[in-house]
Amino acid sequence: MIVINDLKFNYAKHEVFDNLSLTFNEGKIYGLLGLNGAGKSTLLYLMSGLLFADKGKIEFNGYDVTKRNPKALADMFLVPEEFELPRLTFEKYVELNAPFYPNFSRETFEKCLQGFNMSADIRLDKLSMGQKKKAFMCFALAANTSLLIMDEPTNGLDIPSKSQFRQVVSSCMNDNRTIVISTIKYVMLRTLSTISQSSTTKKPFLITALPTSQKNSFSRPKKLKTRFLRRKFSADNSRFANVKTPTTKLR
Repeated sequence: MIVINDLKFNYAKHEVFDNLSLTFNEGKIYGLLGLNGAGKSTLLYLMSGLLFADKGKIEFNGYDVTKRNPKALADMFLVPEEFELPRLTFEKYVELNAPFYPNFSRETFEKCLQGFNMSADIRLDKLSMGQKKKAFMCFALAANTSLLIMDEPTNGLDIPSKSQFRQVVSSCMNDNRTIVISTIKYVMLRTLSTISQSSTTKKPFLITALPTSQKNSFSRPKKLKTRFLRRKFSADNSRFANVKTPTTKLR
């Protein structure tokens, strides 16, 4: 699915990743956990080909993501933390954008709308931030891409909407889809994992924790070493099995 090999990325003099290697397999939901400035969003934008690494390579289904191959783009979807929606009805938005995603499902779209208690005749530019997020996630899930990337998707959602989010995402999961979610909210991911474990796919929920620093990423924190940890929920979600992956540095 997604293979990251020997990745190195810097913002000016600030080193974010050094010799990072990860693999994201299909049929699983991954959570990127870390403090603000740890590099979660940066990794998501690198995975989607919107940022370019200083070294290393990222492949999605055999495609180099930096090449922005149309076939690869049609099978991945990114929900950024902040975005703007056009002055259109939701129905018109779907009409214009669905053709870019060959596997778009009207049935899934209607199911997501129902899950979020929304209607397709709403005006996107008149929605609150939380409502915009729910609308965009409806389209993202209905696009039926094999890779769905979401950056802090529950920011701006009230408590009932966060519960709806977990239910809707879990209902759209299948063996051929990979979902990567960045967040600082561990509780949200753990709750989602419980729902996913009880779904028909019976797939494990994996958590990948990014390196974190107590200082702002744009300052120059003390050099440190940390490890990427992948925590795999056991069948009863009562304990974790830790799997070590390569050491990285954060400066």
